[in-house]
Amino acid sequence: MTDNEEPILTREATLTVQSPLIKLKRWQWWLLVGINIFFLVAGQSAAVLLGRFYYDQGGNSKWMATLVQTAAFPILYMPLFLLSSSRESSSPSTSNAVLALIYFLLGAMIAGDNLLYSVGLSYLSASTYSLLCATQLAFNAVFSYFINSQKFTALIFNSVIALSLSAALIAVNDDSGEPSGVSKWHYIVGFISTIGASALYSLLLSLMQFSFEKVLKRETFSVVLEMQIYTSLVATVVSVVGLFASGDWNTLPVEMANFQKGRVSYVMTLVWTAVTWQVCSVGVVGLIFVVSSLFSNVISTVALAVSPIAAVIVFHDKMNGVKVIAMLMAIWGFASYIYQNYLDDSKVRKTLSDGDQTHNDSFC
Repeated sequence: MTDNEEPILTREATLTVQSPLIKLKRWQWWLLVGINIFFLVAGQSAAVLLGRFYYDQGGNSKWMATLVQTAAFPILYMPLFLLSSSRESSSPSTSNAVLALIYFLLGAMIAGDNLLYSVGLSYLSASTYSLLCATQLAFNAVFSYFINSQKFTALIFNSVIALSLSAALIAVNDDSGEPSGVSKWHYIVGFISTIGASALYSLLLSLMQFSFEKVLKRETFSVVLEMQIYTSLVATVVSVVGLFASGDWNTLPVEMANFQKGRVSYVMTLVWTAVTWQVCSVGVVGLIFVVSSLFSNVISTVALAVSPIAAVIVFHDKMNGVKVIAMLMAIWGFASYIYQNYLDDSKVRKTLSDGDQTHNDSFC
């Protein structure tokens, strides 16, 4: 085997031998990873800014903001159909009833998570919101430890502490530069909602990983995409029900008429918010398939570090000293998390290399 043909999958096999990734050269694999990282970072950053723009210009419906986060899920059928020749059944040993139950429960949780994010973004500036969302890595470490049996190392513990302190700094920051008209009570509601959403998002990722490993017992591209599509379908249905049940539907015509940038801008803001969230979802799904769900969450946190900078440029958010320190602590926590994953990956590579050497020696 030449250097260019060196295997690029080093994590424990959850991909079948029929996976097209097996045939990729290393540079092709890194290109695929890079494209998915771009989709995730660009999509998430743009979606957060558009969501903040929606509220700044007169949008007020939390359920509409929740709906657009999953409503464009049919876009995901395109990559599914393009790769239909390599599709496999989700899991021969998993009944349709079990799959439906998994999709329903996860989809309902996604809808609740999106609602919490919508409430948080409506009461917080885009920079504060993004910094608080970085706590999802700390929550991910805790849930992965209890649900996915991930080791809780010193570096992971350091990451949890740094991200927790980062969120605490934001919480006690009185000079936060939040949107005008936001009361102290609404700020507290936004803070708690965003922290809750980050925790629920991390729980969702751990439950998805658990579903792949223990129930579906397979993590092919089709299985990952189907989970994303059908859970988004459930979340969209729940959001539509919430939109009508809450009465928000009746206020949408007035909201559109009073939107400061006009009716066309109102519609385009919602459309592009929906599209950018799905672009982000493609990146999330792609990284879960190409690398792992944990790596996908880490890159999602990188995108959260980009959003505050973009918010300062686009919305002129106030970036005071406390926020800068909070951002640096979040980056510190993120770096600790990345380094731990680097060490884990190096250990896996060494184990596989030693195994291959032992296998070759046995034929000598």
